[in-house]
Amino acid sequence: MDNADQPTFDVVVIGAGINGLGIARDAAERGLSVALVEQEDVCAGVSAWSGRLVHGGLRYLERGDVRLVRESLRERELLFKVAPHLVKPVRLIMPFYARNTRPSWMIRLGMLAYDVLSVDKSVSWHRILSTTAVRRRFTGMSREGLSGAALFTDGQVEYAERLCVELAVAAVDAGARLFLHTRAVGVLGSGKEITGVRVRHADGTMRDISATLTINAGGPWVDAVLRGESATSTLPSIPSPRLIGGAKGSHIIVDAFPGAPDDVVYYESQTDGRLVLVIPWMGRYLIGCTDTKFELDPDEARAESDEIDYLLTETNALVPGADLTVDDVLYTYSGVRPLPYAPDIPEWKVPRSHIVRDHVKDGYPGLLSIVGGKLTTYRQLAEDAVDRAVKILGAGLKHPVSKFQPFPGARTADMVDFEASVLSTTLVRRDTAERLWDLYGTRAERVLDLVRERPELAERFDPESPAIAAELIFAMRHEFAETITDVFARRLLLAFEPTHGIRGVERAADILADLGGWDAGRRDAEISGYRRWLDHLRVPARTAQPA
Repeated sequence: MDNADQPTFDVVVIGAGINGLGIARDAAERGLSVALVEQEDVCAGVSAWSGRLVHGGLRYLERGDVRLVRESLRERELLFKVAPHLVKPVRLIMPFYARNTRPSWMIRLGMLAYDVLSVDKSVSWHRILSTTAVRRRFTGMSREGLSGAALFTDGQVEYAERLCVELAVAAVDAGARLFLHTRAVGVLGSGKEITGVRVRHADGTMRDISATLTINAGGPWVDAVLRGESATSTLPSIPSPRLIGGAKGSHIIVDAFPGAPDDVVYYESQTDGRLVLVIPWMGRYLIGCTDTKFELDPDEARAESDEIDYLLTETNALVPGADLTVDDVLYTYSGVRPLPYAPDIPEWKVPRSHIVRDHVKDGYPGLLSIVGGKLTTYRQLAEDAVDRAVKILGAGLKHPVSKFQPFPGARTADMVDFEASVLSTTLVRRDTAERLWDLYGTRAERVLDLVRERPELAERFDPESPAIAAELIFAMRHEFAETITDVFARRLLLAFEPTHGIRGVERAADILADLGGWDAGRRDAEISGYRRWLDHLRVPARTAQPA
């Protein structure tokens, strides 16, 4: 077991989803020494499988969780300011239908409360649209029983993966160490005091990472982390009550269809009264999501045929001219929400607020576990966890450092001027420049610097995408990618194009092999690994894989 040159960290964080990354960044910026351990890659779990909205949680008002709504709206506004290249305002329509279980007066009251709770926001207040106005705005919607709609604003992060990557960049800039593709197999213990974590790297080697405080931010894997692997029986298994009650949410992705809306539509399902979203996303439509219990390994979550049928049925009811079938589904994705374990409550009613559990109550000091949370409120969750860490450790700054500081891709005095500079470059074609700005913000200039040094890196390696070879290099050198799957799924996002970047993967592998010194075996294994990963996006009714 290799423990050479391993210091004792103040904090080791398990899990590089958005919550773990937020905790690592906050802790490092407060002066704590931090290690972050992740079994796969940045944003490889549930953080990538959401509806990609940064929202105040309108439906939480229905449950009376005013505190969470206020917190969400406050954090949404903050993200508009610190990550404007990634988190942008988006308009939502909530139609009033006679068949709705929620009467229009209830929705109107909810909208008023939503505005009051976000009184300090920079975006527009809600409006109530007449029947004529909503039909004019959303021409394809069903008119049967329609009496108007609410129009309001929330946020969208089309590229949630990029938000996580920039958090990782900020965490490392602050001094955190990342151990990606490194699985936590169990916590270390001295007596009952937790003193770190034992990990297994991708090459099979084991290492102990010592830390005064261990924070388990494993998302839907939180309980698995506490149990540890049976093969490591010398490590303690934490006798905690079950913390996570996994709920699977599935989405489908389709091309634009007849009658498709320009706005996000927040629609009450005819089947069961849950809320379904039809979301313009990356030039297509993201439709979701379902909400079902899931007891298997979260990595095994996939959209099932009945979920796809449910989402298609609801979309066709909303937009009668759509006539969508499973053949229109380009791909799907599913994730398991790390909700608190509440076996007697329907999944969609389980609270979404987060919990920082101190296992000192279980007799195991030195260990915290994060339960729940959502993308919008990751920063507040991180602040709460690090506040607790600072108190336990008796070290580190008492307050967050970068709460109001821009993300790495928004660090400039004038985003408008910087965008104009990137878009006016002659180094690459216009559509590539637009792509670079959308994905990297001000860091696009660093990608262009690679092209300045080596003009051949302006090559478009995929005939169906404006992505360029410089992005591959940038992902490996500056964004911690280690595999082609890391690059395609969580840096360049080619995985979410209809053909998943398959036509460019071999050329990309050649470029990365030259950069990383991969032999032919490693190159072929990388391509095969990416093709296997694409099973996450499968459509059950189809048997053929992308060619």
